[in-house]
Amino acid sequence: MDLVKTGTFLKELRKEKNITQEELAEKMGVSRRTVSRWETGSNMPDMDILIDISDFYEVDLREILDGERKNKQMDKEVKETVLKVAEYENEGKKRNSIVVIVCSGLGIMSLLANLIMSMMELPDTFLTGFLHGMTIAVALAAMALGIVYASGTLAKLYSFKKRLFSKSDSK
Repeated sequence: MDLVKTGTFLKELRKEKNITQEELAEKMGVSRRTVSRWETGSNMPDMDILIDISDFYEVDLREILDGERKNKQMDKEVKETVLKVAEYENEGKKRNSIVVIVCSGLGIMSLLANLIMSMMELPDTFLTGFLHGMTIAVALAAMALGIVYASGTLAKLYSFKKRLFSKSDSK
């Protein structure tokens, strides 16, 4: 797939509709800079946005991906497959969001527990010191896990670990 060709085609479609990059960005829920990146071929829209663009411009998804107009209409089965892929991608994003929300919630609850314990002015014992330290540690760990998970680093580490073990099993 030629990203520059696709970008040029997206720009042509936008100009045919007589709208600015800002207007398209607003309709698609992205920044004007993102639209500019699509049109220069330096970046491509996510699948769900690509489908929205296809509907907005009333062109087949295949035409956008090929960067040129086709005479034939896209097969119904191909379009359904693309829609299923987009739905699958959205489900993955939802799962990621849930994990990040849970990690953030756990971190906030730990910090609140620490704050409440501090406000109660409990006597300095081993247990209270341990609980203060543990709530801070849980909060930091939850935030770190959320960041690692959201950035995709956790998936990369898992993939790396999987490759390492598959190499050691083959020896």
